Amino acid sequence: MPHIRVRGIELEQLKKVSKEMIDDLQSIIECPRDYFTLEYIHSTFIFDGEVSKGYPFIEVLWFDRGQEIQDRAASAITDRVKKFGYEDVCVIFTDLPKHKYYENGQHF
Repeated sequence: MPHIRVRGIELEQLKKVSKEMIDDLQSIIECPRDYFTLEYIHSTFIFDGEVSKGYPFIEVLWFDRGQEIQDRAASAITDRVKKFGYEDVCVIFTDLPKHKYYENGQHF
């Protein structure tokens, strides 16, 4: 935890930036590195009936850490992904209630 799902960028780009992105987030969030999961999701964007390029779309599922930490995490993710020349990067946070998150049958 946190779980980060990424779509709309090339797999090789995500691989290149993954270590530094997790380094940044580990420092901001102050949780162990092995708590993070980073998932690449292949997707196809459609606009007006045609395949379109789309843009990076990053979802972060985590336990709420407050607005300041969230802002810093969004900025760090955006900065890393924009290095590939993307004009727009979308980062969405979903707060998971600890009592609804189970690991090995036990909630937090």
